[in-house]
Amino acid sequence: MNRKTSSIRQREEIQGYIFILPWLIGFVVFVLGPLLFSLYGSFTNYNVTSRMDFIGLDNYKRMFTGDPLFWTSLYNTFYYVIFMVPLTTAGSILMAVLLNQRVPGTRVYRTIYYMPSVLSGVAVYMLWMQILSPETGLLNTLLRLIGIEGPAWLFDPAWTKPAIIIMKLWSVGGGMLLYLASMQGIPTQLYESADLDGANAWHKFRYITLPMITPVIFFDLVTSLIGGFQIFQEGYVMSQSGDGGPMNSLLFYNLHMWNKAFEVFDMGYAMAMAWILFVIVMILTVLNLKYSKNWVYYEGGDNR
Repeated sequence: MNRKTSSIRQREEIQGYIFILPWLIGFVVFVLGPLLFSLYGSFTNYNVTSRMDFIGLDNYKRMFTGDPLFWTSLYNTFYYVIFMVPLTTAGSILMAVLLNQRVPGTRVYRTIYYMPSVLSGVAVYMLWMQILSPETGLLNTLLRLIGIEGPAWLFDPAWTKPAIIIMKLWSVGGGMLLYLASMQGIPTQLYESADLDGANAWHKFRYITLPMITPVIFFDLVTSLIGGFQIFQEGYVMSQSGDGGPMNSLLFYNLHMWNKAFEVFDMGYAMAMAWILFVIVMILTVLNLKYSKNWVYYEGGDNR
């Protein structure tokens, strides 16, 4: 009986591996293979047309000591992430709270606010380039109506990154949908008990709604953080020439890496930049995971 059971189990295991074989092949060919290739390439002077000569840590040394645009692009990316992530998170939560009220037309408003998050990226960037036009743009036109002279936005190095962040706030509907679904899953008995205790709207949000949606906040923070460090299209399209805009104010990390890889074909250096970005994102993600137990609430009560 044991021998027969063991034979059946082995046959099931073999069948399982056969079923996942296409995925394994795809993973090795399209994920693991390129990953290992880029790791080795980061230690070479590979430029597509020449062979990969091993140069050790030279690419990394040049990155930190011989490339001032590396630090500029890193600063621009951190600036964007530091302001974009908390603002879009707060905006999504605020919008979800407002659209979670039982008022007429709520479904219509939800659809309207969610719509920008499903629009095509390049089309949105072209639209916002018109909105942010210093002379004829809608935003500065509205500011003039209230007596404020708007900035040059994408033509002023001091305002290019705030302009990108404002554009991102326009498309917080995706995060809003997550928070809205989470809020609708909160037991109504908790709010009824709070009403009996005399809690006002702020108290109910602070002590019931906010703790109950912290798992979604944590998920949104991690994904927004990773997505923020991958910003590329905004700098490439909205700087028009693709060189990072006025005074490199839109030269984000991925755009600089793209220029190194596909403008001057310095592939080895670009691969090294990619691995530095991977390390940065991994460290921040691990820190988020480590400290999440101090503020994320799970229904099980053990914060796991």
